[in-house]
Amino acid sequence: HAKSICLNFGLARDYGGVCHMRFDDTNPEKEEKEYVDSILDAVQWLGFGWDSSFGGQSESHLYYASDYFDVMYRAAEALIEHGHAYVDEQTPEEMRANRGDFVHPGKDSPFRSRTPAENLARFREMRDGAHADGAMVLRAKIDMASPNINLRDPAIYRIRRATHHNTGDRWCIYPMYTFAHPIEDALEQITHSICTLEFEDQRPFYDWLLERLTEAGLLQAPPPRQYEFARLNLTYVITSKRKLAQLVNEGHVSGWDDPRMPTIVGLRRRGYTPEAIQLFAERIGVTKADSWIDYSTLDIALRDDLEHKAHRGMAVLDPVKLVLTNWDEVMGAGHLEPCSLPALPHPPEGQPAPAARQFVIGREVWIEREDFEEVPPKGYKRLFPGNKVRLKGGYVVECTGCEKDADGRVTTVLATVVPDTKSGTPGADAVKVKAAITWVSVADGVAAEVRLYDRLFTDAQPDAGGKDFKASLNPASMRTITAYVEPSLAQAAPDAKFQFERFGYFVADRKDHAPGQPVFNKITGLKDGWK
Repeated sequence: HAKSICLNFGLARDYGGVCHMRFDDTNPEKEEKEYVDSILDAVQWLGFGWDSSFGGQSESHLYYASDYFDVMYRAAEALIEHGHAYVDEQTPEEMRANRGDFVHPGKDSPFRSRTPAENLARFREMRDGAHADGAMVLRAKIDMASPNINLRDPAIYRIRRATHHNTGDRWCIYPMYTFAHPIEDALEQITHSICTLEFEDQRPFYDWLLERLTEAGLLQAPPPRQYEFARLNLTYVITSKRKLAQLVNEGHVSGWDDPRMPTIVGLRRRGYTPEAIQLFAERIGVTKADSWIDYSTLDIALRDDLEHKAHRGMAVLDPVKLVLTNWDEVMGAGHLEPCSLPALPHPPEGQPAPAARQFVIGREVWIEREDFEEVPPKGYKRLFPGNKVRLKGGYVVECTGCEKDADGRVTTVLATVVPDTKSGTPGADAVKVKAAITWVSVADGVAAEVRLYDRLFTDAQPDAGGKDFKASLNPASMRTITAYVEPSLAQAAPDAKFQFERFGYFVADRKDHAPGQPVFNKITGLKDGWK
């Protein structure tokens, strides 16, 4: 859907045209206002709109198929009057059997030879509610022997008693989508009707219908044209609405906006940006050949977008306390030293750098558990007894050992601070170290809920070939931890994106995050870490 939105609105933008926002609400049982509102919100969030301005006049191009029900009904009567449509009273099973298949031609309906007057009378009875749902349908009269099964007298109107979200109970017959869509295009003077490849076999009917209605004087020439493109197939994703609804209804995910869901609202909550999705759609291009795009392509577009946008911040995801045992002696009892680091090291060209992040360092700080090894492996450059590292933006410290609990688990790392080595001061380079590690001060760090998301499925094509897609659900697709974050992150607004230094990109959850009670979702790592 996002690819199609970017393609349609993008073409109109790039070539000075107008893209129409239209809802094909021809099925009263499947149309609800909340879906309409959600789709409109998604299009606007992706950066597009449906208003145009010509000569100082603004015009909305938001349409509904139901706005044209009167015209569609007249079009159906015109087809009947010209001998191009008939009312068929076969059962659905009889119609299916007589339709034939790719080897056998179809058989004419016993009702196909009715006169236009008889068909018109019957169709008006359908309109007036004289017959039960499913008792009969209106079919186009084309060719029951056509090699294109879509031209074997397709149904164009059916009886369906249901309240419509827009027209209420005015109608008890509704047009089929394949009948309504070409008429809508013609009435709106669409030039390029762009759709996915599964509609390619429907194009002959699209053209046939417009030709018949133009001949009957109901539509103007030239007619619109339909163009098809391959839909987006993304690895580790399913796009079937029925299957996604199953995940929601069975509680495998928290809702349609669960950050693991491949819905636009899910991507938005996960932290993907409209610009990244547009960039992704532009890079994968448009083709008529079906292909699979690796999920990492989307993440690459996101990193390219956020690299010069997302403010930096330090977070400790697997914390262990580091105590600087000589701090009070060297710096003074209870002293907290102010520190700062750039919020955005490389701002976009032509834009000023934002104000630096401010935080403090004291006697106790949180560090990553993996940044200490009592017995270091070969090549290890971080904290181990006797080794020096820099606390990024702070001081050089020298590890002296650790404390453990009864099970032998490290509870505290011990070190001494090296005086006069604060970053940004003349003595900062006096002591050479081979590593700098991230940290958060115990004094001003804030506990945060961090949700580590990964791909929802372990199989690149989870529902291909009739596979049970739920069998490849990733049990590690979400893990919730308590982390410590620096003050600038704790005060973030919902939906703000950051780069947690060394870990990747994170977003303040748009629903659950609040200043002072931070909740962050992992969007993606600094590089593709999927195995």
